[in-house]
Amino acid sequence: MSWILLVVSGVLEAVWATALGKSEGFTKLWPTVVFGGALALSMAGLAWSMREIPVGTAYAVWVGIGAALTVTWAMISGDASVSWVKIALLLGLIGCIVGLKLVDGPH
Repeated sequence: MSWILLVVSGVLEAVWATALGKSEGFTKLWPTVVFGGALALSMAGLAWSMREIPVGTAYAVWVGIGAALTVTWAMISGDASVSWVKIALLLGLIGCIVGLKLVDGPH
């Protein structure tokens, strides 16, 4: 259950990071509201996950998921350019995230 919650929290990290950019310095109401809600839920899920997952693994997976999804969304929405190098680096990041899950032993 902790791993599922950690993945959801990583997705919410991408949501709050994207909303933060769209809030234009907290001057736009709805992106600011989305930012606050997603941030609170993401942090709560990360904290809960760390009850069973080591802090280093949990934090790296959370950040990795958030970063990969934020960059992917920026490329899909046209806010960032797309290149084969970026795609390869994102795939490498995802491979490292999966690797951390696979080597996470019993606690």
